[in-house]
Amino acid sequence: MRMSMSICKQTSHLLHIPTSGIDLKDLCRWPQKEKVVVVMGATGTGKSRLSIDLATRFPAEIVNSDKMQVYEGLDIVTNKITKEERCGVPHHLLGVVDPNKDVSATTFCTMASLAVNSIVRRGQLPIIVGGSNSFIEALIDDEEHEFRSKYECCFLWVDVSMPVLNSFVSHRVDRMVERGMINEVRNMFNENADYSRGIRRAIGVPEFHHFFRGESLISDEETRARLLEEAINAIKINTRKLAHRQRKKISRLKKLKGWKIHQLDATDAFRNRGRESDEAWENLVAGPSTEIVSQFLYNFHPLVYSNLMGMRALKAAATHT
Repeated sequence: MRMSMSICKQTSHLLHIPTSGIDLKDLCRWPQKEKVVVVMGATGTGKSRLSIDLATRFPAEIVNSDKMQVYEGLDIVTNKITKEERCGVPHHLLGVVDPNKDVSATTFCTMASLAVNSIVRRGQLPIIVGGSNSFIEALIDDEEHEFRSKYECCFLWVDVSMPVLNSFVSHRVDRMVERGMINEVRNMFNENADYSRGIRRAIGVPEFHHFFRGESLISDEETRARLLEEAINAIKINTRKLAHRQRKKISRLKKLKGWKIHQLDATDAFRNRGRESDEAWENLVAGPSTEIVSQFLYNFHPLVYSNLMGMRALKAAATHT
Protein backbone atom coordinates (compact mmCIF):
# COMPACT_ATOMS: atom_id res chain seq x y z
CA MET A 1 0.00 0.00 0.00
CA ARG A 2 2.13 2.85 -1.32
CA MET A 3 1.26 6.45 -0.58
CA SER A 4 0.68 9.24 -3.07
CA MET A 5 0.78 13.01 -2.94
CA SER A 6 -3.04 13.00 -2.89
CA ILE A 7 -2.88 11.55 0.61
CA CYS A 8 -0.70 14.46 1.70
CA LYS A 9 -3.28 16.89 0.38
CA GLN A 10 -6.20 15.05 1.99
CA THR A 11 -4.67 14.88 5.46
CA SER A 12 -3.11 18.32 5.77
CA HIS A 13 -4.59 20.56 8.46
CA LEU A 14 -7.75 18.50 8.98
CA LEU A 15 -7.86 19.33 12.67
CA HIS A 16 -7.30 23.07 12.32
CA ILE A 17 -5.62 23.20 15.74
CA PRO A 18 -3.90 26.61 15.91
CA THR A 19 -0.17 26.14 16.42
CA SER A 20 1.26 29.40 15.10
CA GLY A 21 3.17 31.06 17.90
CA ILE A 22 2.12 28.35 20.35
CA ASP A 23 4.55 25.87 21.79
CA LEU A 24 3.08 22.36 21.73
CA LYS A 25 4.28 21.83 25.30
CA ASP A 26 2.18 24.75 26.53
CA LEU A 27 -0.85 23.72 24.49
CA CYS A 28 -0.87 20.20 25.84
CA ARG A 29 -0.22 21.22 29.46
CA TRP A 30 2.43 18.62 30.21
CA PRO A 31 3.45 19.21 33.83
CA GLN A 32 5.90 16.32 34.17
CA LYS A 33 6.33 14.16 31.09
CA GLU A 34 6.62 14.96 27.42
CA LYS A 35 4.50 12.86 25.07
CA VAL A 36 5.53 10.45 22.34
CA VAL A 37 3.45 8.47 19.83
CA VAL A 38 4.69 5.02 18.79
CA VAL A 39 3.32 3.46 15.57
CA MET A 40 3.82 -0.31 15.44
CA GLY A 41 2.86 -3.12 13.11
CA ALA A 42 4.15 -5.96 10.97
CA THR A 43 5.93 -5.26 7.72
CA GLY A 44 3.63 -4.02 4.98
CA THR A 45 0.73 -2.94 7.20
CA GLY A 46 0.96 0.80 6.46
CA LYS A 47 2.91 2.14 9.44
CA SER A 48 4.64 4.80 7.37
CA ARG A 49 1.34 5.88 5.86
CA LEU A 50 -0.25 6.29 9.28
CA SER A 51 2.77 8.20 10.60
CA ILE A 52 2.40 10.70 7.73
CA ASP A 53 -1.35 10.93 8.33
CA LEU A 54 -0.66 11.88 11.94
CA ALA A 55 2.31 14.15 11.24
CA THR A 56 0.20 16.22 8.82
CA ARG A 57 -2.57 16.60 11.39
CA PHE A 58 -0.39 17.40 14.39
CA PRO A 59 2.85 19.41 14.69
CA ALA A 60 5.13 16.36 14.58
CA GLU A 61 8.36 14.83 13.34
CA ILE A 62 9.07 11.16 12.68
CA VAL A 63 11.78 8.92 14.16
CA ASN A 64 12.48 5.72 12.21
CA SER A 65 12.80 2.57 14.31
CA ASP A 66 13.23 0.04 11.50
CA LYS A 67 16.61 -1.64 11.98
CA MET A 68 17.21 -2.00 8.21
CA GLN A 69 15.91 1.40 7.13
CA VAL A 70 18.38 3.07 9.47
CA TYR A 71 21.12 2.12 7.00
CA GLU A 72 22.07 4.13 3.95
CA GLY A 73 21.24 2.50 0.61
CA LEU A 74 19.00 -0.30 -0.69
CA ASP A 75 15.95 1.96 -0.61
CA ILE A 76 13.81 -0.48 -2.60
CA VAL A 77 14.83 -3.59 -0.67
CA THR A 78 14.26 -1.94 2.72
CA ASN A 79 11.11 -0.21 1.44
CA LYS A 80 12.11 3.24 2.67
CA ILE A 81 9.47 5.92 2.43
CA THR A 82 10.28 8.21 -0.51
CA LYS A 83 10.84 11.95 -0.24
CA GLU A 84 7.56 12.54 -2.07
CA GLU A 85 5.67 10.29 0.34
CA ARG A 86 7.10 12.15 3.35
CA CYS A 87 4.93 15.18 2.50
CA GLY A 88 7.61 17.50 3.87
CA VAL A 89 7.54 15.89 7.33
CA PRO A 90 11.04 15.74 8.90
CA HIS A 91 12.35 12.18 9.34
CA HIS A 92 15.15 11.11 11.69
CA LEU A 93 17.38 7.99 11.65
CA LEU A 94 16.36 7.14 8.08
CA GLY A 95 19.27 6.04 5.87
CA VAL A 96 21.93 7.59 8.10
CA VAL A 97 24.24 4.68 9.04
CA ASP A 98 27.08 3.12 7.05
CA PRO A 99 25.56 -0.04 5.47
CA ASN A 100 28.59 -2.12 6.47
CA LYS A 101 28.33 -1.31 10.18
CA ASP A 102 26.14 -2.95 12.79
CA VAL A 103 23.55 -0.98 14.73
CA SER A 104 22.87 -2.61 18.09
CA ALA A 105 19.79 -1.97 20.18
CA THR A 106 21.97 0.10 22.53
CA THR A 107 23.23 2.27 19.68
CA PHE A 108 19.70 2.72 18.38
CA CYS A 109 18.43 3.75 21.81
CA THR A 110 21.14 6.40 22.07
CA MET A 111 20.38 7.81 18.62
CA ALA A 112 16.61 7.66 19.10
CA SER A 113 16.76 9.32 22.52
CA LEU A 114 18.77 12.20 21.09
CA ALA A 115 16.32 12.57 18.20
CA VAL A 116 13.25 12.49 20.45
CA ASN A 117 14.80 15.02 22.80
CA SER A 118 15.64 17.41 19.97
CA ILE A 119 12.11 17.14 18.56
CA VAL A 120 10.55 17.88 21.95
CA ARG A 121 12.84 20.88 22.45
CA ARG A 122 11.43 22.36 19.25
CA GLY A 123 7.91 22.00 20.60
CA GLN A 124 7.04 19.16 18.21
CA LEU A 125 5.50 15.73 18.78
CA PRO A 126 7.87 12.78 18.23
CA ILE A 127 6.30 9.89 16.31
CA ILE A 128 8.41 6.73 16.50
CA VAL A 129 7.56 4.35 13.67
CA GLY A 130 8.99 1.04 12.48
CA GLY A 131 8.67 -2.72 12.49
CA SER A 132 11.68 -3.50 14.67
CA ASN A 133 9.82 -4.15 17.89
CA SER A 134 12.97 -5.29 19.69
CA PHE A 135 14.43 -1.81 19.15
CA ILE A 136 11.21 -0.17 20.34
CA GLU A 137 11.07 -2.39 23.42
CA ALA A 138 14.71 -1.65 24.25
CA LEU A 139 14.04 2.08 23.98
CA ILE A 140 10.77 2.20 25.93
CA ASP A 141 11.60 -0.33 28.64
CA ASP A 142 15.30 0.31 29.19
CA GLU A 143 16.80 -1.15 32.36
CA GLU A 144 16.97 2.17 34.18
CA HIS A 145 13.47 3.21 33.04
CA GLU A 146 14.98 6.48 31.83
CA PHE A 147 12.71 6.83 28.80
CA ARG A 148 9.54 6.08 30.78
CA SER A 149 10.54 8.63 33.40
CA LYS A 150 10.77 11.36 30.75
CA TYR A 151 8.02 10.45 28.31
CA GLU A 152 4.45 9.24 28.26
CA CYS A 153 3.76 6.98 25.30
CA CYS A 154 0.71 6.38 23.12
CA PHE A 155 1.02 3.06 21.24
CA LEU A 156 -0.81 2.50 17.94
CA TRP A 157 -0.79 -0.94 16.30
CA VAL A 158 -1.73 -1.12 12.61
CA ASP A 159 -2.89 -4.70 12.19
CA VAL A 160 -3.93 -6.74 9.15
CA SER A 161 -5.19 -10.32 9.17
CA MET A 162 -2.39 -12.70 8.21
CA PRO A 163 -4.04 -14.27 5.11
CA VAL A 164 -4.64 -10.80 3.64
CA LEU A 165 -1.20 -9.56 4.68
CA ASN A 166 0.51 -12.65 3.26
CA SER A 167 -1.03 -11.96 -0.12
CA PHE A 168 -0.18 -8.27 0.06
CA VAL A 169 3.50 -8.70 0.93
CA SER A 170 3.91 -11.27 -1.86
CA HIS A 171 2.52 -8.79 -4.37
CA ARG A 172 4.69 -6.09 -2.84
CA VAL A 173 7.81 -8.16 -3.55
CA ASP A 174 6.71 -8.40 -7.18
CA ARG A 175 6.36 -4.62 -7.32
CA MET A 176 9.79 -4.21 -5.74
CA VAL A 177 11.23 -6.40 -8.48
CA GLU A 178 9.50 -4.21 -11.08
CA ARG A 179 10.99 -1.09 -9.45
CA GLY A 180 14.54 -2.42 -9.80
CA MET A 181 15.24 -4.44 -6.66
CA ILE A 182 17.38 -7.02 -8.49
CA ASN A 183 19.82 -4.47 -9.90
CA GLU A 184 19.88 -2.63 -6.57
CA VAL A 185 21.11 -5.77 -4.81
CA ARG A 186 23.36 -6.78 -7.72
CA ASN A 187 25.24 -3.48 -7.46
CA MET A 188 26.40 -4.37 -3.95
CA PHE A 189 26.87 -8.11 -4.49
CA ASN A 190 30.04 -9.59 -3.02
CA GLU A 191 30.53 -13.32 -3.23
CA ASN A 192 32.41 -13.27 0.09
CA ALA A 193 29.99 -10.94 1.86
CA ASP A 194 28.99 -11.52 5.49
CA TYR A 195 25.20 -11.64 5.53
CA SER A 196 25.12 -11.43 9.31
CA ARG A 197 26.28 -7.80 9.40
CA GLY A 198 24.86 -4.42 8.44
CA ILE A 199 22.32 -3.91 5.70
CA ARG A 200 23.15 -7.27 4.10
CA ARG A 201 20.96 -8.88 6.78
CA ALA A 202 17.91 -7.34 5.14
CA ILE A 203 15.43 -9.72 3.57
CA GLY A 204 16.01 -9.45 -0.16
CA VAL A 205 19.81 -9.52 -0.04
CA PRO A 206 21.03 -13.01 0.99
CA GLU A 207 18.26 -14.67 -1.02
CA PHE A 208 19.89 -13.48 -4.26
CA HIS A 209 23.34 -14.85 -3.41
CA HIS A 210 23.12 -18.13 -5.36
CA PHE A 211 21.48 -16.42 -8.34
CA PHE A 212 24.18 -13.74 -8.64
CA ARG A 213 26.98 -16.24 -8.07
CA GLY A 214 25.73 -18.47 -10.88
CA GLU A 215 24.52 -15.69 -13.15
CA SER A 216 27.80 -15.33 -15.04
CA LEU A 217 28.60 -19.04 -14.96
CA ILE A 218 25.30 -20.50 -16.14
CA SER A 219 24.56 -19.97 -19.82
CA ASP A 220 21.28 -21.88 -19.80
CA GLU A 221 18.48 -19.30 -19.69
CA GLU A 222 15.99 -21.74 -18.21
CA THR A 223 18.28 -22.56 -15.29
CA ARG A 224 18.98 -18.89 -14.63
CA ALA A 225 15.26 -18.12 -14.72
CA ARG A 226 14.62 -20.93 -12.23
CA LEU A 227 17.30 -19.61 -9.85
CA LEU A 228 15.81 -16.13 -10.05
CA GLU A 229 12.31 -17.42 -9.37
CA GLU A 230 13.60 -19.41 -6.38
CA ALA A 231 15.27 -16.27 -4.98
CA ILE A 232 12.12 -14.18 -5.34
CA ASN A 233 9.96 -16.90 -3.78
CA ALA A 234 12.40 -17.14 -0.87
CA ILE A 235 12.05 -13.39 -0.30
CA LYS A 236 8.26 -13.72 -0.22
CA ILE A 237 8.39 -16.64 2.23
CA ASN A 238 10.89 -14.90 4.53
CA THR A 239 8.88 -11.67 4.45
CA ARG A 240 5.71 -13.53 5.46
CA LYS A 241 7.61 -15.24 8.28
CA LEU A 242 8.93 -11.88 9.45
CA ALA A 243 5.43 -10.40 9.49
CA HIS A 244 4.19 -13.33 11.57
CA ARG A 245 7.02 -12.89 14.11
CA GLN A 246 6.45 -9.16 14.34
CA ARG A 247 2.74 -9.63 14.95
CA LYS A 248 3.41 -12.15 17.73
CA LYS A 249 5.95 -9.80 19.30
CA ILE A 250 3.44 -6.97 19.50
CA SER A 251 0.88 -9.32 21.04
CA ARG A 252 3.46 -10.31 23.64
CA LEU A 253 4.19 -6.68 24.49
CA LYS A 254 0.47 -6.08 24.90
CA LYS A 255 -0.44 -9.20 26.87
CA LEU A 256 2.65 -10.07 28.90
CA LYS A 257 4.25 -6.66 29.43
CA GLY A 258 0.99 -4.79 29.82
CA TRP A 259 1.64 -2.14 27.20
CA LYS A 260 -1.56 -0.23 26.48
CA ILE A 261 -1.60 -0.65 22.71
CA HIS A 262 -4.47 0.61 20.57
CA GLN A 263 -5.08 -2.01 17.88
CA LEU A 264 -6.39 -0.72 14.53
CA ASP A 265 -7.63 -3.32 12.06
CA ALA A 266 -6.68 -2.22 8.52
CA THR A 267 -7.73 -5.47 6.85
CA ASP A 268 -10.63 -3.99 4.86
CA ALA A 269 -8.36 -1.24 3.52
CA PHE A 270 -6.11 -3.96 2.11
CA ARG A 271 -8.98 -6.02 0.71
CA ASN A 272 -10.37 -3.09 -1.27
CA ARG A 273 -8.84 -1.03 -4.06
CA GLY A 274 -8.82 2.61 -5.07
CA ARG A 275 -11.27 4.98 -3.42
CA GLU A 276 -12.89 2.24 -1.33
CA SER A 277 -9.49 1.32 0.08
CA ASP A 278 -8.72 4.96 0.95
CA GLU A 279 -12.11 5.39 2.62
CA ALA A 280 -11.64 2.20 4.64
CA TRP A 281 -8.19 3.37 5.70
CA GLU A 282 -9.54 6.72 6.85
CA ASN A 283 -12.50 5.21 8.69
CA LEU A 284 -10.68 2.31 10.30
CA VAL A 285 -7.12 3.55 10.82
CA ALA A 286 -6.30 7.21 10.22
CA GLY A 287 -9.49 8.65 11.69
CA PRO A 288 -9.56 6.60 14.89
CA SER A 289 -5.80 7.13 15.34
CA THR A 290 -6.28 10.88 15.05
CA GLU A 291 -8.91 10.83 17.77
CA ILE A 292 -6.77 8.61 20.01
CA VAL A 293 -3.79 10.94 19.65
CA SER A 294 -6.00 14.01 20.17
CA GLN A 295 -7.27 12.57 23.43
CA PHE A 296 -3.72 11.64 24.40
CA LEU A 297 -2.34 15.12 23.71
CA TYR A 298 -5.15 17.51 24.48
CA ASN A 299 -7.56 15.45 26.57
CA PHE A 300 -10.42 16.31 24.25
CA HIS A 301 -11.73 15.37 20.83
CA PRO A 302 -11.40 18.17 18.25
CA LEU A 303 -14.78 19.35 17.03
CA VAL A 304 -13.69 19.58 13.42
CA TYR A 305 -13.05 15.87 13.01
CA SER A 306 -16.58 14.52 13.17
CA ASN A 307 -17.30 13.98 9.48
CA LEU A 308 -14.29 13.64 7.20
CA MET A 309 -16.32 12.66 4.14
CA GLY A 310 -18.54 15.69 4.54
CA MET A 311 -15.45 17.87 4.77
CA ARG A 312 -14.07 16.38 1.59
CA ALA A 313 -17.36 17.03 -0.18
CA LEU A 314 -17.39 20.66 0.95
CA LYS A 315 -13.76 21.11 -0.09
CA ALA A 316 -14.46 19.61 -3.50
CA ALA A 317 -17.51 21.84 -3.97
CA ALA A 318 -15.53 24.94 -2.98
CA THR A 319 -12.80 24.04 -5.44
CA HIS A 320 -15.23 23.96 -8.35
CA THR A 321 -17.16 27.17 -7.55
